[in-house]
Amino acid sequence: MDVLGLGADPVAGELVCSAKGCRSEARWGLLWNNPRLHTPERRKVWLACDDHREHLEQFLGARSFWKQTVPVTDLDRATDQGPDVPTDQEPGRA
Repeated sequence: MDVLGLGADPVAGELVCSAKGCRSEARWGLLWNNPRLHTPERRKVWLACDDHREHLEQFLGARSFWKQTVPVTDLDRATDQGPDVPTDQEPGRA
């Protein structure tokens, strides 16, 4: 349920930075949308620690995907924490 009206997908699992190789606690949710794949109101979420926030915003912004950055406390959490819940991560992250 999107109580704040952000349009963002719920976040599942641990709040870990989406930057490749980073395992730091995420403090920010970067809301983005690929207009070729998503409806205009949909917002996908990447998580960012303080150190990677700017880099990830620039990565998304260079592709005109970045929409908004909010504190992780503003994001909805998914209730299903099972292994089949997809996560959005920066390309190349294992």
